[in-house]
Amino acid sequence: MKLPSQDAAAREVPEDRSHRVLLPRRAPKPPLRQVARRLLMALLVLLATVLIVWIDRNEYHDNADDKVDLLDCFYYATVTLSTTGYGDIVPYGDSARLLNILLITPLRVLFLIILVGTTLEVLTERTREQWQLKRWRNALRDHTVIVGFGTKGRSAAQTLCATGLHPDRIVIVDPSSKVIDAAVADGFAGVVGDATRSDVLLRAEIQRAHQVVIATQRDDTAVLVSLTARQLNKRANIVAAVREEENAPLLRQSGANSVITSASAAGRLLGLSVHSPSAGTVMEDLIQQGSGLDLVERTVVKAEVGKSVRETDDLVVSVLRGHRLLGYDDPEASPLQSTDRLITIVRAAPAEAADHSGKQSAKPTLPGTGVAPMRRADE
Repeated sequence: MKLPSQDAAAREVPEDRSHRVLLPRRAPKPPLRQVARRLLMALLVLLATVLIVWIDRNEYHDNADDKVDLLDCFYYATVTLSTTGYGDIVPYGDSARLLNILLITPLRVLFLIILVGTTLEVLTERTREQWQLKRWRNALRDHTVIVGFGTKGRSAAQTLCATGLHPDRIVIVDPSSKVIDAAVADGFAGVVGDATRSDVLLRAEIQRAHQVVIATQRDDTAVLVSLTARQLNKRANIVAAVREEENAPLLRQSGANSVITSASAAGRLLGLSVHSPSAGTVMEDLIQQGSGLDLVERTVVKAEVGKSVRETDDLVVSVLRGHRLLGYDDPEASPLQSTDRLITIVRAAPAEAADHSGKQSAKPTLPGTGVAPMRRADE
């Protein structure tokens, strides 16, 4: 196995962006809209102050003409909220002074908060991010960690989402901050850093993850990530991709449960497509989750227990019994047992569409898959 000195992608990580955790965030509002909103809030505070002074205007004294009209109320509200306080209009009655304590002063503070909202927003944004990050860490359990968000990692994430996994249950780890920004834009949480380091994987809460997908660009990086991930989590299901088939045994020894040889798999699909284009099209359809035909794993339903493989409602490819994978034509595969799991070919159920009455059409689906069974030709 060829081992370079360093992973080139890891060297691209700036020091100030390494080990950062980025959570999906809402799209920011346009700047002009934010400014208009703050001006409107300031205007409402000003009008509320004018209304309070106008209602209790007889308790105020104007050094100019001893009368307080509407213009004087606006003038007093303006100089009071801005903390200028010229002193030419003052509250002299007990009720006016009490209202100043209970209402005018809080409105003055609110007005100042709006004026310095930009600075406070930065502080509150950091506090909110820290609170959200803490809450996210406490709630994250049995999630999926995807290391590498290139073509393979992105396709893996899309397939997981197509099978029903919510994006907030997926954490992306990649050394490139631009890649993580793209992952966050897609709704995933992201960690910027080198996944061969345990502190980076711990920020992705890998010790509580249910499964780990390793889709790095280099085989040596995949081996190191697999070793680190297995050391931090003994029970996680680790699936890794390698370019060279000769590196697959080494990756299994490093702790990976399943190893996919991407280059060999692509080569076999190319050869199959040359020999039989239709067979290549079917194979490509099977590995694209959510459209056409899907290859899924499901449990045996109660009605199927005791039946043969060919008596099920959909096309069974293999039967998983314990740690043994039996082919559909294996005599030991039938009859089916309640603890078996079936690898089946099903037709992906189209998105639920509302009918003319506004109700969603109910279609039978396979248990645990969310996809419709594929009927045989004689049914």
